[in-house]
Amino acid sequence: MKLKPLTILLGIILTAFIILWQLSANTSPAKITLNKLEGILYDLRLNLLNQSIALPAQNHSQTKIVIVDIDEKSIAEQGRFPWDRKTLAILVDKLAAANTAVVAFDIMFSETQHNPVEEILYSLYLSPQTKQQLVQIRSKFDADLIFANSLAKTDSVLAMQLDDSGMRQPQHIVQHDNLQTSVVLTPANVTAQQTSVLSKSTMRAAIDKLKIQYETDSFRFNQGFINSIPDDDGSIRRAALLLRHKDNIYPSLALEAVRTYSFENQIKVESKPAGDYAFITGLWLNQSFVPTDAYGRIWIPYQGKQASFRYISATDVINDRVDPENLAGAIAFVGTSAAGLADLIETPVGMQYPGVEVHANIAYGLLHPEILLTEPDSVDAIITLFLLLVGLLLSLFLNRLNSIAMILVATVTIAACIGLNLLLWHYWRLVLPLTGCLLLIFGISLINLISGYLAESFQKNKIKNYFEQYVPAAHIDKMLASPNKVSFAGERKQMTVLFADIRDFTRISEGLSAGEVKQLLNEYLSPITKIILDNQGTIDKYVGDMVMAFWGAPLNDPKHCQHAIDAAFEMIEATRKINAEFAKKGWPKIEIGIGINTGEMNVGDMGSEFRRAYTVIGDSVNLASRLESLTKFYGVNFLVSQKTKQTATEFKYLLIDKVKVKGKQQAISVYQPIKFLDEQVMHLHELAYRAYFAQDWENARLLFTSLFEQTQYKVYQIFLARIDVLSQQNLDVWDGSYSHQDK
Repeated sequence: MKLKPLTILLGIILTAFIILWQLSANTSPAKITLNKLEGILYDLRLNLLNQSIALPAQNHSQTKIVIVDIDEKSIAEQGRFPWDRKTLAILVDKLAAANTAVVAFDIMFSETQHNPVEEILYSLYLSPQTKQQLVQIRSKFDADLIFANSLAKTDSVLAMQLDDSGMRQPQHIVQHDNLQTSVVLTPANVTAQQTSVLSKSTMRAAIDKLKIQYETDSFRFNQGFINSIPDDDGSIRRAALLLRHKDNIYPSLALEAVRTYSFENQIKVESKPAGDYAFITGLWLNQSFVPTDAYGRIWIPYQGKQASFRYISATDVINDRVDPENLAGAIAFVGTSAAGLADLIETPVGMQYPGVEVHANIAYGLLHPEILLTEPDSVDAIITLFLLLVGLLLSLFLNRLNSIAMILVATVTIAACIGLNLLLWHYWRLVLPLTGCLLLIFGISLINLISGYLAESFQKNKIKNYFEQYVPAAHIDKMLASPNKVSFAGERKQMTVLFADIRDFTRISEGLSAGEVKQLLNEYLSPITKIILDNQGTIDKYVGDMVMAFWGAPLNDPKHCQHAIDAAFEMIEATRKINAEFAKKGWPKIEIGIGINTGEMNVGDMGSEFRRAYTVIGDSVNLASRLESLTKFYGVNFLVSQKTKQTATEFKYLLIDKVKVKGKQQAISVYQPIKFLDEQVMHLHELAYRAYFAQDWENARLLFTSLFEQTQYKVYQIFLARIDVLSQQNLDVWDGSYSHQDK
């Protein structure tokens, strides 16, 4: 097969389009669509290879991360959320008593809790003595202060929120600037503003009272942001470890919890210079390097579906129903999985996944950075070269193959692409884009398949147009579908042939104009032809008003005889309907004669170099033509040979005569297929013919006379006349046949 320049060009254009799509800006609609598709494939790979990401069970148990869950049970026992901070203080006290290493709250404390004593002091007129007494006991009812004192008993991390809302915060919500000195240390001579860390304009942090407690009692005040950064489809696949607010870079809640757990004073950021800017490459934590993308993000190493970490009900902690061993030395993330508290998010491992467990997964990955997935900095160059190589190879060589080979090569290429991607993921923890590769392979394969299909269709149309002079279109379609079952070479085979002719057509046409004759033939031949084709026949030729058709070639037809007789019955019925239409136009009524024979005949592509035809020839064909001529003689519209009767045994037949046609010395029996006939008539018919062939002329005469009186059939009149002649002759040697000398 020659190369198709247009197909190659389209493949190259598609390759260029996919590459440009892959390299387009993240904010463009096209790239957003690509990212959504990529997200679906990322989720499939993550869930498929989830076991390869997680560490062995013994390592998992050495890193104790638990989730203290404010679940439905806790709300039922402790009251609706948000809880009184005195209740949270009790929770922290219990966790501290169980030697919990770090308590990290996935809960914002940006609003103060009202002190009832202060409300009394400022809302009622009180005596100075009473006011003094209330001031002395005010701190005992200060839930925020009680909570702060409890936090001081253990290493704690509180939540902050950095966002770009730009909205003015209500007065009761504290909005901080530089709440504390950041623990994130940038490289020398690199300021926070020079880094590629995402910047947020607004900070919401813990209330000032906790800061004051930190300053006065040396309380270790640790905060981490809890912002989630969803992908374009809303799913949380990556987590920002760092965010910038003004002149400082702040850690996420999980990062700060791990830093506190590891007794690290600072988090050191690594970057590579790019002019006046520095692109983040990762950070150092607990003497381990954690690679990130340029924005300080990592792929969240989900350990499985919800509850991959131990969940402990908060109310069980408060009520001392938890074994302290489950908490000792652990990082405890305090959050909620209760429905209705707006902390259920969409993730690759669950549509309603608790946000607090996302922090637990991040912390686990930071403690075991060897399991983290990374995306190479040179990912754009890698994927561009790969797309270019695959696109050019497929564009240049795929069109040389047939359809099956194309599909096979495309399938193998897609499998290889997916397999390579999974190997890089499994063994080297590399995340490479997959969507563009699959779309490119599929697209180029589809272009070539369509091109091949169009070329094949064009070729089939050429064949169809060529062979329409031989066989009907329906047969051609079958032959094109199964060409190995078809042969146009000359062959001899058992077939059935049919001749149909309008009786006295010359006389009929004399009373019509040339235009009317043409119209009459068209209106007659169209339904007759359709009937033949519908019954799987092949039109051989039209000769004036005569139609010749055959069954059994070029496609094999085991029921060729049955189909031919079915067609003949339908043709007779169609003629009755045609006559009704002709009567409306004032045209004469027509009658047809049909002859059918079954036998061996030669079939094939025959003719000269100037004109050829796919036709049948042989004595069996000639006999069918003779039978059609005899229908007029016997006054019937349908005759078949004895061979046809013996083959199509599902029909009923009446013996019409035993004849010798012109050119043949051997007598044959001819029959009329019937659908409906009185049983008594059929019985008399058999008796009459039995008497006739036995030369019992008197009984034969009586029986044929009775039959003629009942049916008025011409054939019975013929036999009565024949009996009158034969009964006067000496018939010592007689086979009962009648010789026809006319064709």
